[in-house]
Amino acid sequence: MKKKILSLTLILFLFLAGAAVLILQKTARPAYLAWSVSLEAPVEGGVVKNVQPSLSVPTQISKIGADYFLVDCYHNQILTSPSPDLPLTEWTVLTDQINRGHTIAGDGSVFLADDTDNNRILVFEKKDGRFFMTQTFENIGIRPHYVVYDESTGRFYALSSMTGELYIFVRPENGSRVALEKVLSVPELSGAYVRSFTIDGNDIYFVSGNGSILRARKRDLKIMERWPVPDQIAGMIQLTRIQDYFYITVSTDLLGNQDAATILRVSDLSQLATGQWEDIYDNFIGGGTPYYISSFDGHYYLTEHRLPGHSVWQFDVEDNRLTNILSLY
Repeated sequence: MKKKILSLTLILFLFLAGAAVLILQKTARPAYLAWSVSLEAPVEGGVVKNVQPSLSVPTQISKIGADYFLVDCYHNQILTSPSPDLPLTEWTVLTDQINRGHTIAGDGSVFLADDTDNNRILVFEKKDGRFFMTQTFENIGIRPHYVVYDESTGRFYALSSMTGELYIFVRPENGSRVALEKVLSVPELSGAYVRSFTIDGNDIYFVSGNGSILRARKRDLKIMERWPVPDQIAGMIQLTRIQDYFYITVSTDLLGNQDAATILRVSDLSQLATGQWEDIYDNFIGGGTPYYISSFDGHYYLTEHRLPGHSVWQFDVEDNRLTNILSLY
């Protein structure tokens, strides 16, 4: 009898241990650095001038170091410039080897860009004032959609927008090659279209893709808090904290209708469930689809599409009041 009990106990222990291993594998992989294969011949970028007189679904404008970048999503290119004020045809093409890319991020030495519809992450370096694509990471989930450099951890975070997986990349100190350190995941976001995330200290906020905004612990993506949102604003793009408000850009409703596109803000995310938000899109004319908000050079910037002639905006926020709103492109 004792032997039977011991056997059953051993079987139960092994079962639980196996289950624990399986959970760990699903939520954090790999436990070692995974290196991409460096390109045999680095591809130079930032040389050829942009030939497009206008933008087609611009998704992000940013500044990294002394360089400016503009992701021209539907033209399948990322542009770069030493100034944000140059005519579009004076910007140069960092790369056109992407398919519907959305963002780029950098740490001052290397730059990572998502190649959304090719499920890749591209790595660039700047040497002697010239850009080179030096690495590619393949099979980065499904439609990697948003890349951020987190200075506090010295890591790059890239979101697979359809699987709820967050790929974490690292550049070892004094090196230029980038490695995939680990992959974390939020299982409940698998199959939902989540366009971005926001790192806020030790937390990461995931915008609504499944009907709720999630606050997760950055180190392991354990869900700490959630805020349900109405169907009419469920297709969110980005959440940005500016002074006393969360600014949220919305692309569609739950069914994918872009007529719901807007920009709203709330001081408390719990206000969303009851519709207690302030719609601020009319400050930018409205009628298009706002996308990512960024901040540099003392201003905020907004990209937008579906509205000819108003693709990139610059604005300021003073005492929670939007001011100095300018259309750049």
